Amino acid sequence: MTTSPTTGSLRVNGATLHYEVRGRGPLLLLIPGGTGGAASFDGIADDLAAGCTVATYDPRGMSRSALDDSEAEQHVAEHADDAFRMLEMLSPGEPARVFGSSSGAITALHLLTAHPERVELLVAHEPPVVEVLPDALAHRVLIERVRATLRTDGLMPAMAVFAAGLKKDGDVDQPEAEAELPPQAAARVERTMANLPYFVGRIVPSFMSYAPDVHRLAELSDRLVLAGGQDSRGELPYRPAALLAERLGTELLHFPGGHTGLTTHPAAFGELLRKVFRV
Repeated sequence: MTTSPTTGSLRVNGATLHYEVRGRGPLLLLIPGGTGGAASFDGIADDLAAGCTVATYDPRGMSRSALDDSEAEQHVAEHADDAFRMLEMLSPGEPARVFGSSSGAITALHLLTAHPERVELLVAHEPPVVEVLPDALAHRVLIERVRATLRTDGLMPAMAVFAAGLKKDGDVDQPEAEAELPPQAAARVERTMANLPYFVGRIVPSFMSYAPDVHRLAELSDRLVLAGGQDSRGELPYRPAALLAERLGTELLHFPGGHTGLTTHPAAFGELLRKVFRV
C-alpha cells in the first residue's frame, strides 16, 4: 500500500536538502543516483518501510534540494557529508543501513570511509568509480569529451556521448528490449529532465573523477556489499563494482535488471534489498 511520506528540509553547508521519511524502527538511508532524486525510490520505499524507518532525499542541486549558489562546483566529499548530516539527524548515535545507486553509491562509499562508525551495512549498486579501472585514462578522455560537447553543442549531444561511453565493447546502437516502465516511473521522466544539465555538467565530471580509498574499503569490507545489475555485465558502471569486489575478496551481488534496475524491476529489486538488509 502506498503511503504519503513525512517530508522535511535539512540545512547543510551551501544547500537545503529535501528529505522524505517512512516507517518506524532502525534507519535505512537510500541515496539516489542520476537525476531521479528521492522519487527514484517510490517503487520500493513503502515495502521497505514495513520493517524499518526508510529515509531518502534529493541530493544537493537536484529537484527540491536548492543550492545557495547555483554555479557552485560539486564534490563527492560534500555530498557524503550531506548523507552524514542526514544520519546524524535521523539516527543519532546509532549506525544505519545505507543503500546507494550509481552516483549515489559513490557518495555512499565516501560516507563509509569517512564515517564508518555511522554505517552498519552499505549496499553500493554500480558506483561508476572508473578511476579504479586499468583503462581509467580512456574514461577521463570520455568525461572531457562530454564536457566539451556540452559547451559547444548542448545538452542532448553531450548526453549521447555519455550514453555511448557507458556501453560495453561491441554493443551496437539499436533499441534494447527493456521492461515497460511502471506508471510511477513513467510519470517521473518529465520531472527528472530538469536535472539533466546539472547532472551532466556538474555531477558527472566530479563523481567520475573520484578515486575511492581502496585500502580503507578493504579494512571495512565486512560492512560493504558491492552490487551490479544482472543485465549490465561488461558495461562501464558495472565494471568498477566487479573489480572492487574482486580486489576486496567479496562476492558481487547481482540485482535484477541493468544499471536502472531499481526503476525497471522495482518489486524484485526491493525484495532483494529486504533480504540483504533483513527488514
